[in-house]
Amino acid sequence: MSEDRFMTLLRGETEIRKVGLRCVHCGGYYRLMPGGIEQHTIYQIPLDQRHGRPRHLFTLWCGANLNVLTVVTGALATTLFRQSFLSGVVAILIGNLVGTIFMALHAAQGPRLGVPQMVQSRGQFGARGAAFVVAIVIFMYVGYAGTALVTGGQSLHAILPGLDARACILAIGIISLTAAIHGHDLIHFCTRMMTYVSGSAVLLGYVWVLFIHPLPTTFMTQGTFSAAGFFSMVSMCALWQLGYAPYVSDYSRYLPPDSGPRQAFWSCYWGTTLGAVIPMILGALIGPAVIDGDVVAALSQLTGKASTAIVLLFAPGVAIAGAICFYGGSLAIITFAQTFAADWRASVRARTTVTICLFVTALLIALEGASHFLTLYSQFNQLLLYLLIPWTAVNLIDYYLIRFGHYDVAAFFAPDGGVYGKYNIAALVSYGLGILVQIPFVSSDLYTGPIARAIGNIDLSWIVGLLVVSPIYYFAVRERAGIDTVGQRL
Repeated sequence: MSEDRFMTLLRGETEIRKVGLRCVHCGGYYRLMPGGIEQHTIYQIPLDQRHGRPRHLFTLWCGANLNVLTVVTGALATTLFRQSFLSGVVAILIGNLVGTIFMALHAAQGPRLGVPQMVQSRGQFGARGAAFVVAIVIFMYVGYAGTALVTGGQSLHAILPGLDARACILAIGIISLTAAIHGHDLIHFCTRMMTYVSGSAVLLGYVWVLFIHPLPTTFMTQGTFSAAGFFSMVSMCALWQLGYAPYVSDYSRYLPPDSGPRQAFWSCYWGTTLGAVIPMILGALIGPAVIDGDVVAALSQLTGKASTAIVLLFAPGVAIAGAICFYGGSLAIITFAQTFAADWRASVRARTTVTICLFVTALLIALEGASHFLTLYSQFNQLLLYLLIPWTAVNLIDYYLIRFGHYDVAAFFAPDGGVYGKYNIAALVSYGLGILVQIPFVSSDLYTGPIARAIGNIDLSWIVGLLVVSPIYYFAVRERAGIDTVGQRL
């Protein structure tokens, strides 16, 4: 931007708010918003307000993963699933490398369509049909937000033992709520900072337990390989990444359409893979020291004098993870409500109100479930895995192989669903079949299917769900709707 142009903008407040200032780093125009609070909700982002670069998605998802909750998930390998450290690491790598493929494919949809992921699901399930999936995702947001508050509260309590644990959970929640209300750009900025801040905590943790005060050699040899535990951990890590799928494009929808899906894909893929794998392996390393499911206490014990600095660096990252859940959850709730009130146009005030309500709900769950968190967290993840897989298959097949990214965005908000109708029976039936075919392959604390029991309690349900739903939906939609090679109805 030239100096003359800049001075002109300074003299004209109206023009500043309309055009925005251009970032010298990314080249995008940032609209100045009153109070810094994001003004958009679930509607398509106008082209003149698109900004950022695909590489910013790397730091977003890397920073979002670098927190104590990720360490807790990694610890499941050597605690709940009783794997050796080596087999636990292999399971972590496989689960993340595979699961992130689907997550990153969802991220690449944002720049082209400019709407949240759950709104875009109306293009596959219909205006009313998508409401069922959105309701499930809202449930996911509440659970994820609750787990973020628990681990954040435990982290804060570990460095401030004189402060009541419930007060620590509340403090983390307030930070999360504040960032979520401010919205998209602040969350991007915070996760970029967490890439360095929380990344330093992970690095310090590794240095301490490997070099300064090395772990006993028995830590590396405890546990053993079991097919059931190994594949359960693979599934857990795959779900960790698939859990982002319903809202990953919420953070890429501001990118200019010409950013390119390939760049968005790889930025998300490597950002979230590295951000998850590195702290998960740390969690698997310290797993044998975990008592009563308190991973934070074990980390503090093993890192000694460095524990305060490590946990202090970790704590903000968990708060930002909670903010991501509150922000995405508010968009999902608005999407659900707007489905049945098509004339209602949600404002920033509505988004703020919904976010506060979501915060209160998650806070109550966190306060109630803190004492037996690790078991509840594992069961919660397992349940979500079975519900999210069929949706992912339908969404990706429709976007990449049926319509090739061509959607009528205005129809997403039409009362009758426009060209997509109120219900897409093919998508809903495929989704239901996807859940049913997984049941015999399920192996969890709550239920074990007959096939899973016959093969040694190995959980292959999510793989079966993907393999079955994808071809069923693909052929059903092409034959029923008649869609040509550019994804347009004939």
